[in-house]
Amino acid sequence: MPSSPPPTSPISPIERAADSFAAELSRWRVERGLTKKQLATQMGFDPSYVSHVEGRRHRPTEDFARRAEAVLSAGGAVWLRFQEYDDLRHARGVSLPLRDPPVPEQWMPPGTGLIVEQEVATLAFVGDEYRCVIRRSLYNAGTEPVTRYLVRVAVDRYPEDPALSNKHHRDHPLTFEELDLQAFCDDPPTREAMDWRKKHDRDAFKEVWLLFENANGRFPLYPGERVTIEYAYTVGQEKWGRWFQRAVRLPTRRLTVRLDFPVALDAQVWGVETSLSSEEVPLRTPVTRRTEGERSFFEWTTDSPTLNARYRLEWRFRAAVLESNGLSLPAVSVPAQRHAPRTPSERMRSVGVVQRGSALLAHRAVPLRLPADASAGRDVVDRLFAALERIEEMHIFSKGVGLAAPQIGLSVAIAVVRPQDPSAEPLVLVNPRIVEASPRTDERYEGCLSFFDVRGVVPRSLRIEVEHADWSGARRLTTFEHGLARLVAHEIDHLEGRLYDERMPPGAGLVPITEYRETGVPWSY
Repeated sequence: MPSSPPPTSPISPIERAADSFAAELSRWRVERGLTKKQLATQMGFDPSYVSHVEGRRHRPTEDFARRAEAVLSAGGAVWLRFQEYDDLRHARGVSLPLRDPPVPEQWMPPGTGLIVEQEVATLAFVGDEYRCVIRRSLYNAGTEPVTRYLVRVAVDRYPEDPALSNKHHRDHPLTFEELDLQAFCDDPPTREAMDWRKKHDRDAFKEVWLLFENANGRFPLYPGERVTIEYAYTVGQEKWGRWFQRAVRLPTRRLTVRLDFPVALDAQVWGVETSLSSEEVPLRTPVTRRTEGERSFFEWTTDSPTLNARYRLEWRFRAAVLESNGLSLPAVSVPAQRHAPRTPSERMRSVGVVQRGSALLAHRAVPLRLPADASAGRDVVDRLFAALERIEEMHIFSKGVGLAAPQIGLSVAIAVVRPQDPSAEPLVLVNPRIVEASPRTDERYEGCLSFFDVRGVVPRSLRIEVEHADWSGARRLTTFEHGLARLVAHEIDHLEGRLYDERMPPGAGLVPITEYRETGVPWSY
């Protein structure tokens, strides 16, 4: 009789964990559109190493996992799988070189920077005001102390009608006085008030630095330390549209969004996940509701939210307002509902961005005569930033973003650029022109708000010198390098009546946004 094959050994937990790491690595590599060789090169490893790890021929090391997480920007997913594997192999007493001391519940690799372990965002409607309270548990996984934290407040009374909303906020600008912004660090008894400093102050948009200091001293967040911060502000109902959005700008482990409304208003609440690179979709889990006395509480939670995603709760009040309850909702003209724009380009058009095919984008913009045109020029800059703020509420631009005056219907030689670093000051370019360009170039994918459904590979100089004007008319010369040089050159092209696809190599095709794999991945040089 033929002999039976020997029984196979069951897969050990360590082997299963190693397989899970390899599968997660492969999934994110494919998601980012990288070959094994390309990923290995960006990580600084031998070209065959990624292939060996994915093929289970090599086990992952801590250094490999850190670099993979950093290159793939996987929101902690790759690192978490390595931690599971690493914990198991050390629990088995496997003899390995010493590793870094473990950090409790650390789910991102050291050197990542600031991460959010939990965010709870609450919006309460009381009387005729909305009170927003944001509570974040932070962990410094970086190598330097954190001394400030950037927060933004953006309002949009009529999100379906940008022109009406812009006019409304110009006539009724949001002020710091009404915001009554308050911020605190840690919980009692060690709770400290946080000072704050203005960064941007516009009609419908405020940006401030929360400082880890106050009149009594400084309390930086050092590497490896944790702290909880809480900040709160108030906005009148006449300025707040009926939506509450959270943008995931930092790696975040858990996000909870809460609404607190009077029962008498009979609120109906729903939620969507939105970005410019994909269609708006309903939240994957339902919004829960509970009632306590005269208040209705709505809540939605997600674990490991996607980096750069935006989650939005929307609502309507179905009941008539009872003045006897002290509640009032003054009548406000609401624009007729429109069909929600579906494609990225349609969404750009819906917020006022001129689309490809317009003659404005094919002609050279008119230079300002300075200083005579300075006042008009400043008004154009305000309008550009107002448009950019609306756009940035729809999408997080991890590579930076720019906008030229012709893209908002103005044939004026002005453009604005927000650099890749969110803490950097935005650039205002008046009558700019490139006077020198380095012969060293590279090719990167670019997108354009005027035809945002596609991406294309564009060669550009790694270093450019740009002559531009200040409001007095004096000429300035500024050097830009790498990604910032690319952003600036892209906007100057707009002012010269050129789109990026005119610079693409012969035979190169445009890539549909649905096939583009670098959304949310910053440029690295």
